[in-house]
Amino acid sequence: MIDIRRIFTHVEQIQHEFGPVASTPLLRGAIAAVLTNPFAGRYEPDILPMMDELQPVGLEMAQRLRAAMDVPADRIEGYGKGAIVGAAGELEHGALWHVPGGYAMRELLGWKGDRNAYAKGQAEEKTGQPANQQANALSIVPSTKKVGGPGTALDVPLTHVNASYVRSHFDAIEVRVPGAPLPDEIVFILAMSTGPRIHARVGGLAASAISKWDGLR
Repeated sequence: MIDIRRIFTHVEQIQHEFGPVASTPLLRGAIAAVLTNPFAGRYEPDILPMMDELQPVGLEMAQRLRAAMDVPADRIEGYGKGAIVGAAGELEHGALWHVPGGYAMRELLGWKGDRNAYAKGQAEEKTGQPANQQANALSIVPSTKKVGGPGTALDVPLTHVNASYVRSHFDAIEVRVPGAPLPDEIVFILAMSTGPRIHARVGGLAASAISKWDGLR
């Protein structure tokens, strides 16, 4: 069911945005896998088996993206995911990426919950992990998806890995794979960043001010 044609990786280093040069540049990275869509051209009522097949794909992509950014996992402060479905598919095919893509990054960054509970809609509690465990990556991974042709660009949202409302980390990275997706393909995307927007200064909840994460604050 899983047939990968291409893997595209993009990493950018941002020094400044017309302001002072940052002492530590912001890194943003994205990885995209171009897969054959086994449901292209027809309506398939039961698409969940592909979600299970995508689990190892998500894990490998998360590891490859972290390696391409060349930073330890504890330097990752923002994440997001997305999908571009070729014209012979439907938007719901892109939604298959929610568990395999999101929880691959969360587990890489130290989350201690059970992704299978989420796949079944049975979260342990709002953090998705046992209350007596300390972990990282507590926030839901933001997502977007669309149907489009070869070269379609997608703005993949990024938010803080531990608190969704940390305003300085609200961001997005544009991802486009030249020549993909073909009508019978899907592009699945993961994205990460190492910090806030380079000159973030619009107030709101600050990451440094939070002592106890719950993923939602």
